[in-house]
Amino acid sequence: MTTLRASPLLRGALIADALASGAMALLLIAGAGLLAGLLGMAPGFLFGVGLFLVPYAAFVGYLASRSVLPASLTWIVIIGNGLWVVASIAVLAGGILSPTALGVAFVLAQAAAVGVFAELQYMGSRRATLRTA
Repeated sequence: MTTLRASPLLRGALIADALASGAMALLLIAGAGLLAGLLGMAPGFLFGVGLFLVPYAAFVGYLASRSVLPASLTWIVIIGNGLWVVASIAVLAGGILSPTALGVAFVLAQAAAVGVFAELQYMGSRRATLRTA
């Protein structure tokens, strides 16, 4: 199995991703009803996204706590973040939701943040020391 000795950049990007995802999970779960009207999105959709983010944040936080990471799991996070950005834009472009202007800004802002995490994680993985077993 190929592993990575985490670079400071990779570890920091994973920690930031876990913290932001956890905070977003709490916001969406606790505030789905209030946010639904402001963002123009169904409360069930927001709540469901929040629930999805709970195990994701825990998983990324766990990875961030390791000094040696399985390269495959690191790539799953990076690629998953890239897919999240694409899905966020597709949700807006595809007319799946009918968000308010604030809702569009919210989706684009979180997609941009996730894109930054993906880029930092990619750069950090390139700086990590590769190890093979």
